[in-house]
Amino acid sequence: MSTRYITADYIYPITSPRIPNEVIVLEGEQIVALVHRNDISAADLEYYPGILVPGFINTHCHLELSHLQGKAPTGTGLLPFLKHVVQYREVDPEYIRLAIQEADSFMWASGIQAVGDICNKPDTFAVKRQSRIRYYSFVEMFDFMQEALTDNLISGNLDVFHTAPEPRSAVPHAPYSVSPALFWKVNSLNHHVGTISIHNQETKAEEDFFVEGDGEFFPFYKGFGFNLDHFKATGQSSIYYALANMDPEQRTLFVHNTLTTPEDINAAHAWSEKVFWATCPNANLYIENTLPRYHYFLDCGARMTIGTDSLTSNWQLSILEEMKTIARYQSYVPFDTLLLWATYNGAMALGMEDTLGSLEPGKSPGLLNITFDPERDRLYKKHVAVRRII
Repeated sequence: MSTRYITADYIYPITSPRIPNEVIVLEGEQIVALVHRNDISAADLEYYPGILVPGFINTHCHLELSHLQGKAPTGTGLLPFLKHVVQYREVDPEYIRLAIQEADSFMWASGIQAVGDICNKPDTFAVKRQSRIRYYSFVEMFDFMQEALTDNLISGNLDVFHTAPEPRSAVPHAPYSVSPALFWKVNSLNHHVGTISIHNQETKAEEDFFVEGDGEFFPFYKGFGFNLDHFKATGQSSIYYALANMDPEQRTLFVHNTLTTPEDINAAHAWSEKVFWATCPNANLYIENTLPRYHYFLDCGARMTIGTDSLTSNWQLSILEEMKTIARYQSYVPFDTLLLWATYNGAMALGMEDTLGSLEPGKSPGLLNITFDPERDRLYKKHVAVRRII
């Protein structure tokens, strides 16, 4: 096994401050040491201008929807967006397979090392089993608040759950689409401690539904033949309904969080010490033309992670592009913080921090070169790009 000595202007270990003039010593894909540049012969060094960081962790993706790229218009809001998505049902399976394969290859090339991926079908499983990316499969369950129909509505997804590659979890789709009975069933399916993902506080209609007991979800569900006359508003934001029905012993990843307040964040942190938050800024802009207020999460000490969502709701599956979007619209978030969100926090959220997320001896986290000068550059500039080294 050959030894490589790789250096750059700065190395970002993530779990410690950035280091100039340092060398990463690799044997195969594993880091064996970090040493000073003076300790290595110049002839042996591989130098890359810019910075070196570990591979990115994409904590929220819908890989199975890759074939729907460009099908849904932007800026419609969540419910019209969902209506556009569900109308594309009859698609050639080979076209779906190729789109999934292409998206997987793109994510690897753009530096993504691991993905938390939402599944409703087994379409992604063959690609996942051969991919260099590590996947955590979140098999989604929803019954549209119809407890009498729960077993019938989730039967197909149960089959998907039992055949999904490991690691996997059964997960609730969103507070507005999961009854208490289904929450109980989801909790019972996850026998071992893992990660649970749930879409959270993504649209005003979700808040109207739980706080006031009215809004767009009532006609939306009626259009699919589901009656919500039995539903009683809680008078609280949707996240409190989720907290009342989920298992605090599981790592819990709240996704999107565009309307989440400091009070909501603190309530979740009081509920469990295993809470993580995934932001998908480009998808939020694509669908709702809005972003979370990241200073809320910073002020509350939240463990943020970054996702891409799907090609149905994004222009590409790139964590660097998500970081650029945050840096463009809420530039007070420091670069080092964004990098923490994109790497180590994501690895912790998926339970993969033992091998991924930071540049430390003994780990095989992937290695990326970003053409970025932290003393001079703006992250969102076009010349800032990522190259995979291993």
